[in-house]
Amino acid sequence: MESDQAPPVQPPVPPLALYVHLPWCVRKCPYCDFNSYALRGPVPERAYVDALLADLDRDLEQEGGGAADRRLVSVFLGGGTPSLFPARAVARLLDGVRARFPAPFDPEVSLEANPGTVERGRFAELRAAGVNRLSIGVQSFQARLLARVGRIHGRAEALAGAEEAHRAGFSRLNLDLMYGLPGQTRAEARDDLLTACALGPDHVSVYQLTLEPGTPFHRRPPSLPAEDTIWAMQCGAEESLAARGYDRYEVSAYARAGGQCRHNRNYWEFGDYLGIGAGAHGKLTRLPEWRIGRYWKQSRPARYLETASGAQRVAGRSWPGPADLVFEFMMNALRLTGGFAPALFEARTGLPFARAASELREAADLGLVRLDASCVRTTARGRRFLNEVLVRFLPEGEARDRAGAG
Repeated sequence: MESDQAPPVQPPVPPLALYVHLPWCVRKCPYCDFNSYALRGPVPERAYVDALLADLDRDLEQEGGGAADRRLVSVFLGGGTPSLFPARAVARLLDGVRARFPAPFDPEVSLEANPGTVERGRFAELRAAGVNRLSIGVQSFQARLLARVGRIHGRAEALAGAEEAHRAGFSRLNLDLMYGLPGQTRAEARDDLLTACALGPDHVSVYQLTLEPGTPFHRRPPSLPAEDTIWAMQCGAEESLAARGYDRYEVSAYARAGGQCRHNRNYWEFGDYLGIGAGAHGKLTRLPEWRIGRYWKQSRPARYLETASGAQRVAGRSWPGPADLVFEFMMNALRLTGGFAPALFEARTGLPFARAASELREAADLGLVRLDASCVRTTARGRRFLNEVLVRFLPEGEARDRAGAG
């Protein structure tokens, strides 16, 4: 009989990352379901950085897991459009983070930016402030497609943004692209990829446009390409990028040697992370009891600013049980094309690999997963139909609900 008890030897402490949410943008895109808000007036830079550092102090005091004694592997400034914040505010934030963690302080520090004219000229200043990796939300280089998805920039700004990032000294550069856009052709999707590669980023993220609940696009769906066209765009992306030295290491992420995003890998490998800022989420492994907890912050910026130094900044918490942990781990780790070792499952969940073995064998029998003593990974078919793998790990009640809804 399989045991639910944790492995007898306590695993090493998971890596720790920090996510910082900066929720404002110039204009909210109709497909976006992130916790972001169109800016009305100047960015409240001083008040918000003060709130972020106070929030971080409370997390280090209250959330457990020995976080204050652990080195950070990465810091990620996401949004919203974080590059709307002036470099002086980013520098003050990163100086504050550095002061709260043990030396040496050498994490990957990523910042999301848009190539709109509002942010031109700031990249060199952000580099000097301590940002060492830039992620630019290009989405497309086609003016008509950018207009259809509500972006505020055009082709010229997208090209200039990447070129300016190189001039500013960013050797670590990601370009975000989307496919399956309203009215997009396969030729346009291919042109976007070739144009992005010509700009020399070390990382390219390629996402399919999805119509998320609660967004304008979900309420008034645009006309999207046919499913077989979208699938051809996805296959074409992998082929085009592979031919130019970009390895697909995750469902939507491609990188040249040394260019993988450490912050996102930590998520996919079920590491720990602190989350500060309006609506930010965190996950921590509490020691020594090895109990994994999640929390999330007040989502509205005004409410967050009011509560950032107190207990009310936390809007909710959850303590996933064993079945939830198995599902959450698989939902993340099976996105990696290289898969994961069974030992990593045990180290990050505190559960024996036997908890997941029978479901993985079922998926392997269907050609969705390759399974051996050293590695578990999805096949090409499994990556295409990843939900067919994951549904096997849903906690019993959720699986029953999904079956009824189908």
